[in-house]
Amino acid sequence: MNHWIDIAYMLSAGAFIFGIKQLSSPDTARRGNMLSASGMLLAIIVTLLNKGILDFQWIVVGVVAGTVIGALAARLVAMTSMPEMVALFNGSGGLASLLVAWEAHRRSPSPEVFQNATVLISVFIGALTFTGSLIAWGKLSGKLPGRPFLFPGQKPLNLVLILAVVGLTVAFCAGGGANLTFFHIVLGVALLLGVLTTIPIGGADMPVIIALLNSYSGLAACATGFVLRNNVLVVTGSLVGASGIILTQIMCKAMNRSLGNVLFSGFGSASTSKKQDKIEGEVKPISVEDTFILLEAARSVAVVPGYGMAVAQAQHAVHELGQILEANGAQVQYAIHPVAGRMPGHMNVLLAEANVPYEQLVEMEAINPVMETVDVCLIIGANDIVNPAAAEDPSSPIHGMPIIEAHKARTVIVMKRSMASGFAGIDNALFFRENSRMLFGDARQTLQGLVAEFKG
Repeated sequence: MNHWIDIAYMLSAGAFIFGIKQLSSPDTARRGNMLSASGMLLAIIVTLLNKGILDFQWIVVGVVAGTVIGALAARLVAMTSMPEMVALFNGSGGLASLLVAWEAHRRSPSPEVFQNATVLISVFIGALTFTGSLIAWGKLSGKLPGRPFLFPGQKPLNLVLILAVVGLTVAFCAGGGANLTFFHIVLGVALLLGVLTTIPIGGADMPVIIALLNSYSGLAACATGFVLRNNVLVVTGSLVGASGIILTQIMCKAMNRSLGNVLFSGFGSASTSKKQDKIEGEVKPISVEDTFILLEAARSVAVVPGYGMAVAQAQHAVHELGQILEANGAQVQYAIHPVAGRMPGHMNVLLAEANVPYEQLVEMEAINPVMETVDVCLIIGANDIVNPAAAEDPSSPIHGMPIIEAHKARTVIVMKRSMASGFAGIDNALFFRENSRMLFGDARQTLQGLVAEFKG
């Protein structure tokens, strides 16, 4: 029996690995998701058999309830609300690891140092992930202010709390896991640290924090796997933890910032922003009718989506305009910046939901070398990720950040509601360029106006 259980666990772990691999392409993503879910179901069934749990009707109720809630949430959630849903998923994973490790220790306390250490590690990371994800959800959903929240002594306080956790963990393990006061203090400190380490994060840094919290949830699950001595949980937790860390590093590289800078700098707040050189030039507005004339004559069009497109829910109008431009003989590409939006792949998800062909989505490194050949670059709600000051102005707070070099296109049309600055709190030099025009208004209504012009 043990032999078959080990084989089933290997099959389950393989399903997770190949499922994640298939998520790398929209063509196979659904299949990968189902494969991973099937692997999880197999792991649950095998674990019940392995532990000899025959009275598992409540577990079945939990599986059914979770399946229904998850399916309804995935079906009913608006695509623009996907970042906060991902935050809640991360928090749920952390909470699950916390509760399982807590209950395992309550039922079967062990004097082993390793066992007690993994219990506290699981509880600590799970609790931190839970409250941190709730704060991220609040910022993303608008329930909490999106700006960084800093207070004097914040970093020393975090350091003291972390050192206290280390000391309490050593004391807890040395005492054979019998002192539950230490356990409860670590739990409380972890819940507090989740709040304190997330409130300094600004709204536009959420792609990084979402990836990091995802990694935390995986590490918590991995630690819980050691608590339960369950190999498949160790494997799956390690996969999520490692992939989250890799994605976090990719996000930081895309902003030319370190993880420590993202977590502790409160970037975008008045105390951290450098003084920017004054931008000279004049903003040149353009009408929908004149924009139509430029697009109608264009043979090459690059669309740069940003958070403003998500807010306006303009992805379907973007795709409709793209189809019309292609029918008119233009080559249409969608230039995707890694940190555009509020979660990793935010723009990819929105455009995929609007059925934009995946092959038309072009990464920053691929579009920049050919941007000079683009007739019209249409920027929809993006700001800092197309600001040429990042490459040209050493005094700019975002200097050195990789950007989509939209300013090199022959003509740039910037769609915005107003001249308001982006997350970095600085003016965008692109808006004042000689080849730039500002098309003010709601993105979806403006795009629908352009579509109407073509159809008329």
